[in-house]
Amino acid sequence: MSRLTITLSETRYRALKEASALRDKTIGQLIDESLDFYGIKSRQDARDLVRRARAHGKLSEDLAATVAQEQVRALRLKP
Repeated sequence: MSRLTITLSETRYRALKEASALRDKTIGQLIDESLDFYGIKSRQDARDLVRRARAHGKLSEDLAATVAQEQVRALRLKP
């Protein structure tokens, strides 16, 4: 697993630390879940998602990719 250093304001860091304690999760777990929520995936993960969608929905590759992109956009726009 890779390591990453980020710079946060003191207020944001305290809020993140508090949220992790309340949820009984590490800060890394919260960040990972947030990335999943916003649809941040590797290209290979995205391709796998499209392949699974095609297999279950009998969609063409182009249509499956379009549907997947629309779903990711919709998730990113949620408040």
